[in-house]
Amino acid sequence: MAEQGENGEYPAHWEADVVLRDGSTAHLRPIAPTDAAELQRLHTSQSEKSIYLRFFTYKSKLTSKELARFTRVDHRDRVAFVTVRGGAIIGVGRYDRLDDPAEAEVAFNIADNAQGKGVGSILLEHLAAAARENGIERFSAEVLPENRKMLTVFAEAGYEVGRRFDDGVVALKFPIDPTARSRAVMEAREHRAEARSLAGLLAPRSVAVIGASREWGSPGHTLLTNLIEGGFDGPVYGINPDALEIAGMVSYARIGDVPGDVDLAVIAVPRTELEAVVADCAAQGVRGVVVITAGFDAAGEDSAAQQRELVRVARSNGMRLVGPASLGLINTASGVRLNASVAPGMPKAGTLGLFSQSAAMGVILFTAASRRGVGVSNVVSAGNRADVSGNDAMQFWEDDESTSAVGLYLESFGNPRKFSRIARRLSRSKPVIVAKSDYMGVRLPPGHAVRTTQAPLGAVDEMLRQSGVIRVQTSEQLMDIAQIVASQPLPEGGRVAVVANSESLVDNVADAAGQHGLEPTHTNGSLELDDGQSRALPRLNRALAEALEPADVDAGLLVLLPVRGIAVETLARAAYDAGRAAGKPVVVAFAGQLDPAFPAEGVLEEGEGPAVASSQDADVAALQPAIPYFASPGQAAAALGRIAAYVKWRERDFGEPVEVPDADVDRAESLLAGYLGRVADAELLRLDRGQVAELLGCYGISVLESAPFDTEDEAAAAAGRIGYPVALKTTDEHLRHRLDLGGVRLNIYDEESLRGNIRHMRSILEPFGAVGLELQAMAESGQGCVVRALEDPLLGPLVSYGLAGDAVNLLDDWAHVIPPLSSTDLAEFVRRPRAARKLFGYQGLPAVDVAALEDVLNRIATLKDQHPEVALLELNPLLVSARGVTVLSADVRIGNPAERTDSARRAMSKY
Repeated sequence: MAEQGENGEYPAHWEADVVLRDGSTAHLRPIAPTDAAELQRLHTSQSEKSIYLRFFTYKSKLTSKELARFTRVDHRDRVAFVTVRGGAIIGVGRYDRLDDPAEAEVAFNIADNAQGKGVGSILLEHLAAAARENGIERFSAEVLPENRKMLTVFAEAGYEVGRRFDDGVVALKFPIDPTARSRAVMEAREHRAEARSLAGLLAPRSVAVIGASREWGSPGHTLLTNLIEGGFDGPVYGINPDALEIAGMVSYARIGDVPGDVDLAVIAVPRTELEAVVADCAAQGVRGVVVITAGFDAAGEDSAAQQRELVRVARSNGMRLVGPASLGLINTASGVRLNASVAPGMPKAGTLGLFSQSAAMGVILFTAASRRGVGVSNVVSAGNRADVSGNDAMQFWEDDESTSAVGLYLESFGNPRKFSRIARRLSRSKPVIVAKSDYMGVRLPPGHAVRTTQAPLGAVDEMLRQSGVIRVQTSEQLMDIAQIVASQPLPEGGRVAVVANSESLVDNVADAAGQHGLEPTHTNGSLELDDGQSRALPRLNRALAEALEPADVDAGLLVLLPVRGIAVETLARAAYDAGRAAGKPVVVAFAGQLDPAFPAEGVLEEGEGPAVASSQDADVAALQPAIPYFASPGQAAAALGRIAAYVKWRERDFGEPVEVPDADVDRAESLLAGYLGRVADAELLRLDRGQVAELLGCYGISVLESAPFDTEDEAAAAAGRIGYPVALKTTDEHLRHRLDLGGVRLNIYDEESLRGNIRHMRSILEPFGAVGLELQAMAESGQGCVVRALEDPLLGPLVSYGLAGDAVNLLDDWAHVIPPLSSTDLAEFVRRPRAARKLFGYQGLPAVDVAALEDVLNRIATLKDQHPEVALLELNPLLVSARGVTVLSADVRIGNPAERTDSARRAMSKY
């Protein structure tokens, strides 16, 4: 919809798909004059009580004058949003600016059948975001005392709401700038809604297979067979217009012919039929659809447009969509037993949640888990992730008692900022293993319609590290770690006991463990196991018990050369028993064997495996693999080392948010609004020196004055004003930091020396063409640093820093971070570059003022986080001395702010 308001263009960027409290979806958009008839329908369908609470009186219908006023807005002083599902308006929220231009009055009207679903709180969030964009600072409202639902919406929004009782109504007033509390409220509501949304897909009451087939091996046949043979606990319906009977069941021509409600529809029909099938599902009130159909990989707008249309139809009718090109969904819980997938059979029940995008990677993860005997709780394959994504899966797994660890294979990001904050929260309670290629985010797989990053290559990995996930590169590495964390307790640290049946092997293994961040504290290479199973197994148990007993041992690494007469499964079981008795993880590597089989799906005694919640079925806990084991010691040490690093991250002090209390945010917003008026859509505006100094000054950052000149007399006058000694520099961007090329001269103490240096510099730089010169006061000597902040299309605000010179220019020694930052983030950020040791005293150099550097970096990060209009900000160089920080040069460029993928309003990723 693109109706123009009374004044100005229709603000299409305010449109959003949203997830309601019950997990269903709806579309939110600005109101339009064409909504008059539907607004009247909403009004007349309301109860008398609802109408009275909204208008303080009862009116059976709205007048034509009222309808015109309510639906014709200017999108600035008068703004209204409607929440729509299936073409019907289920909620309206509006504001009207008052005589005080910084304040607006808000009002809401929620359909009776949509109350209690969070529609009002979502409308309030979006109204507040639009109002801030239009320069409004406060909302006010008048609510009848008996309208408890609306009073609760305001009270629980996270704002500081002032209330007073005036002439029979409750008058409310509150500032609408986001606060830590309002953001926390929004994120908590978003979490509950999205978790519930995926929970409905993974535990449906009934399932229909659309495209069900009697042809063995076809997707439709496999889906129906898997659902039935997997033991799904609810009704299963086969939908095929050309078959009367499938798999011994009556087949239905259309989903509308099914005699009962359908929660989940799994679709395997040709692409040409998809839109009609999804529309039929929407008309029948299906809760969610899984699209197995592929063929969206071809480049071109037709494929992408069809995919967008499928998602639009689904979301606007309350449905979630998994896919297209999905492997399907699996839930092994005994009360569900859902195998709505084309995977080869029902996997073993366990506590590992698995997420993949393409069906191919889903099959690889599925088979890897099955081959290693790793039990799973759920499998979610998002395919082209047009709607349901890894973010949704993590929201669900955070609360899912049957999931103790999470593994994700990612091929693209839709909303990495949101991924980062969800993963950071989830990782504090459950290990999150992420496999991705180094170029994920730089280029897109076929069929994935999301943004790409323009950030430096290592920025995405830094975002993952900051989030606390265990980052690996392959599905095999993912499963190496998953089979440990899904079957045994986490180690308390990285101190490891190494036990082997070879003296020469144990030292090599200890060295390998050290290379992977582990600390070998006890070693034993004298284990003798070749005198028969009856003697060897008790000896193995005693050796491991002795090795694991000390308090300075967190885990055991058992490495065994081939043992005559004892199967690897038996040895692994003995090691598991020893680890279980000690309450510590034990990992086994069978060295010298070509390919030891992974553990069979043997049933352990009840209570074995990782701790699970009391509500979890006992068979889930009992079906864990006996113990993870590997074909090489290095593979085992690498997996255990990554887990120890994760535990260290999880146990650390996460710090507190670092505010910038003296920042003048309003002044900065005013300045940026003025600059934006001079920016074309695809261009950047480079601020001049005065504008840069004014903007940075809003955040307490000062730039050392510099004075450009043309003549020697002008230079002498400037030096007299600045004060000697001075530095002489070229203004050329490529030469101004190059002492070796003659672009900088330092410590000029008098006018005669200044004039001579100017003449000499101009003669040296003549081969480079005409270059300008400038003077600057000498700063206290120290370590030069470079700070860059940019607005990335994918990651949003990104701040990078490194030590100036060869470290960043030749060795690419940068640290990257995504704001906002905690005190711990900030301390780690400063210390992240390999050259950062120079800041703390190096080869006789004094330590610099690291606290001052942290303060400036946080101010830059805060500025960038709060102002997406700042497309690029660079401090080069920033000089850190023993007594503070001096910014010698700053460059700021302004651009039209890209719509951030994670903002102060709840909205689903664009399709």
